[in-house]
Amino acid sequence: MSSTNHEIDYHIYGEEMQYVEIELDPQEAVVAEAGSFMMMDSDIKMDTIFGDGSNQDTGVLGKLFSAGKRLLTGESLFMTAFLNIGQGKKQVSFASPYPGKIIPIDLSEKGGKFICQKDAFLCAAKGVSVGIEFSRRLGRGFFGGEGFIMQKLEGDGMAFVHAGGTMAKKVLAPGEVLKVDTGCIVGFSQTVDYDIEFVGGIKNTVFGGEGLFFATLRGPGTVYIQSLPFSRLASRVWAAAPKGGGKDKGEGSILGGLGDLLDGDNRF
Repeated sequence: MSSTNHEIDYHIYGEEMQYVEIELDPQEAVVAEAGSFMMMDSDIKMDTIFGDGSNQDTGVLGKLFSAGKRLLTGESLFMTAFLNIGQGKKQVSFASPYPGKIIPIDLSEKGGKFICQKDAFLCAAKGVSVGIEFSRRLGRGFFGGEGFIMQKLEGDGMAFVHAGGTMAKKVLAPGEVLKVDTGCIVGFSQTVDYDIEFVGGIKNTVFGGEGLFFATLRGPGTVYIQSLPFSRLASRVWAAAPKGGGKDKGEGSILGGLGDLLDGDNRF
């Protein structure tokens, strides 16, 4: 059976703030989330497409269903396609949204399917389907904490997902269980069984500070974990930000401006 995805070459640059440069042959294309584009060569045509580009030859109902699945995961109805209309090889680059690592996923090596956190997807070869992973267990959707409605990437081409902070790759043996904070999951292979588990005990509930639920992932399969989910980073930034439009008096308030200078906060 021939491939339905465009075969793309790539190179990942950087350490903490990475970007991926994708090399497109003539008439090859890549699709990406809005806001991830960084730079491109002159002969690349940029176009907005309905859905993910995997069913552009189907009817209107097929396109609406594809776009609707993306809408369920909180993403836009539209994606951006980058097509090489020139004669030679051309490059287009996409950047990480915040500090972390870009993970290349070869779907042909994952059985044609990879499940990821709904905001982890960065870009993919045109023809890769981006949809919602419907859960067999109702608890996942209601008790997922930081958005445990998962996306699924399907096809046999390359896809790229982003992990915040430091990325951990765990290869689980059959029956091996890993318990993970729901927001720290980047993605996992389709052979991994996953569920939400309640953290029992009143002390954990009231004083734990880590939420009432976490994910249990059971092997076999590969799991990618991130040390810094964006939701966790955003909540810390929001908590430290000055409120009410004025200067934050919480830090160095006893010593005034001198206290802010001593603790490295030079906001006079």
